[in-house]
Amino acid sequence: MSDQNPIERLVYRTLVLTWPFYAVGALYVVGPVLAWVLAGLVVLVMYLGPAVREDMRATGSIPPVIWGWLLGMFVMLIALWVGHLDWGLGTGKTIKSSIGWAKGWALLALFPLAGAVLPIRRETLIRAQCVVGLWTLILAPILLAAPYIGLPERIFTSPLKAVGGPGPEYFSVYFFTWDPSSWTPRWQFYAPWSPFAALLGTVMVLFALEEKDIKWRSIGIAAGAIMIFASKSRMGLVGLVACTIAPRLLPLILRGWAWQVLAGFTASMAVLGTTLATAATDAVSAFKGARADSTRVRETLQRIATERWQTDGYWFGHATVQPGSHAVEYMPIGSHHTWYGLLFVKGLVGFLAFLVPFLWQLALALKDAAMGPRGRLPLGIMMTLTLLSFGENIEIEAYLLWPALIVLGIHAREMAGTAA
Repeated sequence: MSDQNPIERLVYRTLVLTWPFYAVGALYVVGPVLAWVLAGLVVLVMYLGPAVREDMRATGSIPPVIWGWLLGMFVMLIALWVGHLDWGLGTGKTIKSSIGWAKGWALLALFPLAGAVLPIRRETLIRAQCVVGLWTLILAPILLAAPYIGLPERIFTSPLKAVGGPGPEYFSVYFFTWDPSSWTPRWQFYAPWSPFAALLGTVMVLFALEEKDIKWRSIGIAAGAIMIFASKSRMGLVGLVACTIAPRLLPLILRGWAWQVLAGFTASMAVLGTTLATAATDAVSAFKGARADSTRVRETLQRIATERWQTDGYWFGHATVQPGSHAVEYMPIGSHHTWYGLLFVKGLVGFLAFLVPFLWQLALALKDAAMGPRGRLPLGIMMTLTLLSFGENIEIEAYLLWPALIVLGIHAREMAGTAA
């Protein structure tokens, strides 16, 4: 890590200071600020070209998939403005929502842009993520003991909440939270809530698996596993297995013997298919039943969002999330699901503005992961983002996903370099 340039050093130090930033409730501020600073550096190094010191120069032109993200997120902003005009929400509300776009959806394009253009290495982000894992392991005993030794759930809410955000939980510092359905403790570490912490744990494991130093690799994997299990998230458990194993199995599809095994497996389904299908159905039912109240609320939110999108917000949506009733425990309509949320809030236009670059990036990762180990981490990240999108609103969590988004940009740069 000793040969870092100033840009890489900025990224490295910002990431390793994740826990100190969380301790003062600053993470929601740090993420967007970093994104726009890096975007400014992209513009600067591309404009100045050879005038920039050699170790800070642009690594090349902007890859096509990054242009796709930039265009898609700009279309998202246009959809936001049109939606506000359609519903007559006023200039003040439009400005506030535009600032929200700059702190959310825009980050999904700006961080990949930074990774694609600025001289940032994968190895730097991987090591920094493992350092965050070390912080996590050090603090884990205190966090895990907190509910049993009488410590409070929430330590404090930072005055930084004055800058505005989705809610006070984004600026609050917690030891743990009580699960209202079972009144057992759950831990969220430096995330605003537990299920998101589980997916951040999955990302940490994915990064750690690429670490060459066995000590740091072990630290990262252990920390990520603790985050997943302590969060008690079903989605996190799925991610831990699927997102780590599938990218490593994908290269097998190019090998002849794997096709023979697949043919034998397919033939065996004629005998075992019904039994396995029944077992799979039972497993899904058990999975949903593990947190039945949560599943019911999410399904109801999705149904309401779909019905209202189709009836009165088809093209540009409703511009904002709207309060839910007692039937959904007062959760906002348009929350808890990226895709249904997009249809409800930004309509079909916003849905496609995210879907197209997302599928494009996923296709690149799938192709490269099938060819060799370089694509394993990007594909694992895309699978994790896919899981996250089915249970959360991904845009309001981009401020913590930024290391993964930068890696996607780095991968786009690597793919463009190979094609050239």
